[in-house]
Amino acid sequence: MPPQSRRTKTTTADGVVPERVAGTVPKPAKSATKSTAKAPTKRDRIATELRRMISEGELPRGSRIQQDVLAAMFDTSITPVREALRLLEAEGVLVGEPHKGVRVADADYEQVKTVYLLRRLVEPYAMQRAARRLSPLDIDLAERLVTDMEQAAEEGDRARLNASNYQFHFLFYAKCGNEGLAAEIEQLWQKFPWDVLQVLHDRADETSNEHRSMLAAARLGDGDALAKATEWHLSRSFLALGRHLTGRPVADPFDVDND
Repeated sequence: MPPQSRRTKTTTADGVVPERVAGTVPKPAKSATKSTAKAPTKRDRIATELRRMISEGELPRGSRIQQDVLAAMFDTSITPVREALRLLEAEGVLVGEPHKGVRVADADYEQVKTVYLLRRLVEPYAMQRAARRLSPLDIDLAERLVTDMEQAAEEGDRARLNASNYQFHFLFYAKCGNEGLAAEIEQLWQKFPWDVLQVLHDRADETSNEHRSMLAAARLGDGDALAKATEWHLSRSFLALGRHLTGRPVADPFDVDND
């Protein structure tokens, strides 16, 4: 997601969202596709910001969300806050518990596996379509983004790494020639536990090499190679994540012989 404006620390020791400094409520992330939709509602702004905070690890898994604090943060009434929380509950990002309120959902392996399978089905195809539509300027921007990711990883700047990773991938998806497809991919990304994946330090070098392979295929305009490099990138990320979540090596569920 795009980098946000300057902000204060966003969680306390018990994981509750504190108030922010007035005037620092960030803008919602830009969509990868063109849109004629109306300006985002208060509900959408709150939901977008909560997704970002979770994906960047600012709101740890299991953190409880206080409605009155969110209302103060966004200078709004409780109503749009409740609407945003209901939306994120429906997406599985938050979990409501009787008499306890709402908390950030834990990363569930089975749910992550489902999202991965859907991503494997659509993202390589979108990349293959994008290969024929990329300009030299697009390729140059993609290379700068890969370099920026590598530098951010070395510096431990997770927010910048997250932003550049998003921009790199959606530079391609926005060029796939189908706005609806790009929008569906963005929905899948919102359900993926990026905060968990980013703590896997042994993936840093592998991820860089995978992005470089994707970039090389794109520069050649080779859609098949770009699709295969994307498949490899997605599978390696999932296998590392699956091992982290389950505590053991997992088989690639995209192979129909694996359950």
